[in-house]
Amino acid sequence: MHAATFFDGVGWREGVVELVDGRVRLSDGHPDADLPRLDGVVLGGFTDHHVHLQLVDHAQLSGSRLGRVVDLGGNPGVLRRLAGGGIKNAPATRDSGTFSIPYPHPHPHAHALGVGVEFAGAFVAAPGGYPSDREWAPEGSVREVADERAAADVVAEMAATGASCLKVTSNSTAGPVFSDDLFRTIVGIAASHSLPVVAHAEGPGEAQRVVALGAARLAHAPFTERLEDEEIARQAASTSWISTLAIHDGPARAIAIDNVRRFHAAGGTVLYGTDLGNGPMPNDLNAREIAALREAGLHSDALLHALAPMDPLAPSATLLFLPGASPPTADPLAARPLIPADLKV
Repeated sequence: MHAATFFDGVGWREGVVELVDGRVRLSDGHPDADLPRLDGVVLGGFTDHHVHLQLVDHAQLSGSRLGRVVDLGGNPGVLRRLAGGGIKNAPATRDSGTFSIPYPHPHPHAHALGVGVEFAGAFVAAPGGYPSDREWAPEGSVREVADERAAADVVAEMAATGASCLKVTSNSTAGPVFSDDLFRTIVGIAASHSLPVVAHAEGPGEAQRVVALGAARLAHAPFTERLEDEEIARQAASTSWISTLAIHDGPARAIAIDNVRRFHAAGGTVLYGTDLGNGPMPNDLNAREIAALREAGLHSDALLHALAPMDPLAPSATLLFLPGASPPTADPLAARPLIPADLKV
């Protein structure tokens, strides 16, 4: 039994780590003064808020530092099966349902064995819109919506599948996009099913437009153009951004980082996400994404909030350990699983 400092998803607290039935467990409370102290800090597994599980070897996630992933576009039947069983071959993880939930109503399979999986289901696109013509889009992963009736059917389908959000595309550089009226209608129908809309916004003015029409979250930090400060302030008050900074190079990367820097400074919520499946990247924490977030001004606790760790107090939580670290020096990239050997005096 050791005293330990841990991050509970909101801030740093004191607790006790001990072996229970061969597993390292964490409990909160004030440890006795005579307890040996763990040399480092403890967290739950991190969250990648933007992945595409059908485009990667998702089994590799089971050995990673991720405790939860949010799939933002795939075949809903396949994703439901993955969510129902979790990413296997990993210790069980569970979320308490009390903090750091990426979306207001995680579906009932979010606590399954393995890495927790939440999903949006299929991409919802205008007829002929992105990514309906992309070879990489898995079979059954796009629903093209022409009118309100079709929108109602698709939203009901995603809700019935167990989606925790709805992914709507608005990429004017790659094909047709929804009219203002239909996009707003889709947002309203999704809200009636308690599904926040996560929008892929690309092309001049699209990030501004979809947020004004009710999108709760942007799947990518805006990268097409530099947003005006007034727009940044409006979005900081009404929406959140998933980072995905490392998928960009050159001017797009610089624009995205500049937008995130000002959005974060204005009080906006930035969430770590990599667009896993969009080119080669690790099935784990992405060092390039972490570096880009730091470049955009997210350090220390702000970076941890973006990573949305799972609740480390949950009975079956997989615990991460940052050896030798203290709260001011906690580096997510230094995290590794907390193992029984760490408790040896």
